Amino acid sequence: MSIKEFILSDNKWHRLGRHLFFWFLWGGYFTMTRYLNPIAYQITGHFPNFWKTSIETFFFLFPQMFLVYPALYFILPKFVFTQRYILAFFWFVVFYFVAMTVNAAYLIYVPWSKMIWIPNAELFLTTTTFTEKLFYAYLGSILGSITALSISSSFKLFKHYYLKSIRNEQLQKENSDAQLRLLLAQVQPHFMFNTLNNIYSQAQEESPKSAKMILELSHILRYVLDEGKKKRVPLENELEMIVDYLNLEKIRYDNKLDLHFVFPSNTDDITIAPLILLPLVENCFKHGASKMINNPWINIKSELTDNKFSIKLMNGKINENTHEKSRKGTGIENIRRRLNLIYPHKHIFEIKDDDETFIVNLQIVLDHQISED
Repeated sequence: MSIKEFILSDNKWHRLGRHLFFWFLWGGYFTMTRYLNPIAYQITGHFPNFWKTSIETFFFLFPQMFLVYPALYFILPKFVFTQRYILAFFWFVVFYFVAMTVNAAYLIYVPWSKMIWIPNAELFLTTTTFTEKLFYAYLGSILGSITALSISSSFKLFKHYYLKSIRNEQLQKENSDAQLRLLLAQVQPHFMFNTLNNIYSQAQEESPKSAKMILELSHILRYVLDEGKKKRVPLENELEMIVDYLNLEKIRYDNKLDLHFVFPSNTDDITIAPLILLPLVENCFKHGASKMINNPWINIKSELTDNKFSIKLMNGKINENTHEKSRKGTGIENIRRRLNLIYPHKHIFEIKDDDETFIVNLQIVLDHQISED
C-alpha cells in the first residue's frame, strides 16, 4: 500500500489507521510538551513520571475529540465546503463550548491533591470557590484544543482540495473526450437534419405514426448537438428533452406500456448539467420495459423545492443473468462517476434493485445562474 493510497483511500481500515496515526503523533507531542514543562520542574525539582504523564495525556486528548470530529465531519463538509461561513462559525462556537465543558469537568473533578506534580495542581488547590475553579478550568481547557483542530482540519482541507483538483482534471478530460465525440457526431449535421425533414415530410402521408417518431427524434438530436456541449443548461430544457424521449418511446410501445411521469412545471432560472438525467430514463427502458413481455411499466416522478431537484424512477423488470447485471452495473457506475465529478457533496444517488422492481432515487442541489460556454 502506497502513502498516497493510505492518505486518500476511503477504505474503512485505512481511515481508522489515519485517525490512530494522527492521535498517536499528536498525543506523543502533547505528552512531551507536558512532560518537559519547565513549570513542573520548577515546582518539584524534577520532571514527572513519563508513563503517568502519557496516561494523563489521554484524559486531555479525549475532550478534544468533541471539537475535532464535529469539525471534520459536520462543520467542514456541511458549511465550510459549501461556503456558509456564518453557520460554520456558529457551530464551531457550539462544539468548542461543548469540548471546553467536557475538558473543564475533568480539570475540576480530578483529585489534584494526589497529583501535585501536575502543573495545574497548585492552581486548583489554591482556588476555593467553584466559580474560580470553573473560570480557570475553562482557561486550561483551551490548551491543545485549537492546535488539534488546526492540524486535523489542515489534513482534511488538503485532502478535500486535492481530490477536488483531481476531479476537475478528470472532468476536463471527460469534457474534452465528450467534445471530441460530439465533433465526430456533428459531421454534416445539416445534411442529417435535412434528410430527417425529407423523411418526415414523406412519412406524414404514408405513416403518420412514423412521422411523429421522426419529429420527436429530431428534437432530441438537435438538443444533444446544441446543448450537450454546454456546462449547464436550463432545467426546463432538459426536462422538455426527457419528455420528448418518453413520447418517442410511448409511440414505439403503442398501448403495451404503462407509463406515468410527472415533472415540475415551474423551474425558474435553475440550471443542470446537460444529459445527466437521460441515461437514467433510458435505463428504465433498456433494462426494464424492453425485457418484459407482459405488462411493462415505468413510473417517473420529480420535484423541485427551491434549488433542490429530486427524481424517482421506478420500472418493472425480470430476473437477469449475471452478465446482464454486470452490463447494467457498468452503466450505473458511469452515471455515479459523472455525478461525483460534477456535483461533489451536492447529490444523493440511491438504487434499490429487487427481483421485480428497479428503483432509482436522485437528489441534486442545482445552481441558479446559467454558466456560459
